[in-house]
Amino acid sequence: MRKLSPEAKLPAYSHAGDAGLDLFALENTELEPGVRAQVKTGIALEIPDGHVGLIWDKSGLAQKFGLKTLGGVVDATYRGEVLVGIANISKERYVVEAGHKVAQMLIQKVEQVTVVEVKELTQTNRGQSGFGSTGK
Repeated sequence: MRKLSPEAKLPAYSHAGDAGLDLFALENTELEPGVRAQVKTGIALEIPDGHVGLIWDKSGLAQKFGLKTLGGVVDATYRGEVLVGIANISKERYVVEAGHKVAQMLIQKVEQVTVVEVKELTQTNRGQSGFGSTGK
């Protein structure tokens, strides 16, 4: 990992056995209700080939303050700054403070597949039943 700013904090696991590396905000970012923002981390990293960095919510920020990450796939070939897309889905203003945890990143293996076009797909019990198809 490389710091792009001297103020940046390197990602870290808070506890032994944690799945996600905590990502830290480089600077204060104000989020009014319903607003989206990109939060800088001030770090760049080199994810091993065959792996991906997936950016997820910090559960406390999501549950207590309504902060949701907006998708985050960091490919092994990416060398730029890790940015965290975040939305405030609450009714209260929130300030992400510099140096505070903003999200977490899971490093996971990925499989590359071969895409093959077919005229028909195999049949399953579920078929095309989608959202809510399994009941309450």
